[in-house]
Amino acid sequence: MKLYFSLLVLILGSISGITAQVLKNTDVYIVHKTSLSSNLRLYYKNKNNKAYRTLKNLRDQLSENGDSLVFAMNAGMFTKEGKPLGLYIENGKVIQPLNTVQKAYGNFYLQPNGIFYLTADGNAHVQQTKDFKLSDDITFATQSGPMLLIDGEIHKAFREKSSNLNIRNGVGILPDGSMLFVMTKYPVNLYTFADFFKQFGCKNALYLDGAISQTYAPSENWLQTGGPFGVMIGETVPK
Repeated sequence: MKLYFSLLVLILGSISGITAQVLKNTDVYIVHKTSLSSNLRLYYKNKNNKAYRTLKNLRDQLSENGDSLVFAMNAGMFTKEGKPLGLYIENGKVIQPLNTVQKAYGNFYLQPNGIFYLTADGNAHVQQTKDFKLSDDITFATQSGPMLLIDGEIHKAFREKSSNLNIRNGVGILPDGSMLFVMTKYPVNLYTFADFFKQFGCKNALYLDGAISQTYAPSENWLQTGGPFGVMIGETVPK
């Protein structure tokens, strides 16, 4: 526990003023903070309407189009066929409708679940599904669950000493409006994962997936390129 807080203090001390980079890895977490002005978006299918499915495919096809992938991770749960399990919006178009089912098996349905979305004015949001309103200014959106933090509080269903451990990844919104993406390098429970976002000052954070989660972060020599996934998050710079 002392090691955990020592590492956290080091990260918090270095996060101020950083706009878009993968922060120094701790022994447990990969952390990526990115500004609202970054070239970050969601990806599902390429221009030929074929799903990317893997981080390698995403990286390679973006490279062919003249962009370098500087960060990526899986971005929400999906069906056996690879379709988004919940809402998916790309370039303002609803590709998969909102999933309003509340009583079903799996983390996605642990209420409240939520939506991570970007708007045309450059803002990023994490919001509970029940509060979400579809609007024309939403450019990208992915639905997942459960919410990790709700108005600064850890999800009530999480237990600090839970033995349900997994690799996990998620996204939170920092006080300055920028986005915080986190993946665990080793299995943790949901309470510990949610608390990590809380310590950074996030008010709302969303669980993206677990067990299968992967992150591509070349600046830290963290080069996972697997899958298969449904929707993925990617940040690029021109080559």
